[in-house]
Amino acid sequence: MKTRAECLKEYGSDYFIEKKIEEGKLFKIEKGIYSEKRYVPDIAMLGYKYPNAVLTMKSAFYYYGLTDVIPDECDLATTRDAAKIKDKRVKQYFVPDLFFEEGIETADYKGYDIRIYNRERMLIELIRYKTKLPFDYYKEIILNYRKLLPSLDIQKIQDYALIAPKSNKVMEILQMEVL
Repeated sequence: MKTRAECLKEYGSDYFIEKKIEEGKLFKIEKGIYSEKRYVPDIAMLGYKYPNAVLTMKSAFYYYGLTDVIPDECDLATTRDAAKIKDKRVKQYFVPDLFFEEGIETADYKGYDIRIYNRERMLIELIRYKTKLPFDYYKEIILNYRKLLPSLDIQKIQDYALIAPKSNKVMEILQMEVL
């Protein structure tokens, strides 16, 4: 994917950008974003459009195969001082600065790089948002985490739990329901 500025640099002018579009060598994905591929998944496009955001919650649980429920919108985490994302396709989660960077990794989604929290961090997010999620949905994901437990880094989970907001409550639920 490319921004309009990158296209201008590569092709020289709006005229040549339009020529590439007419030739089918470039596609306008949305205002100011172009791709050499006709179809770009929303998650990849939104990740490109908001490079400082991180895929989280229902979108991440679905990506990791912890649920088969397809999210209605793309869940993105940002720092608390980030601007509000005014896009109907995005549900924004504001995360404290000290906790925001923990567990971010780059993953491949249908040939595109996306920023996403790792599975260990997502377990902490699941616990933090337990009361805001439907009970059946929460239970499905917790059961899938129990199956994955041998492949998870327990030390990472505990480290994230200790620095998470309301860490005592998170640690308590983690001990009772998962470990």
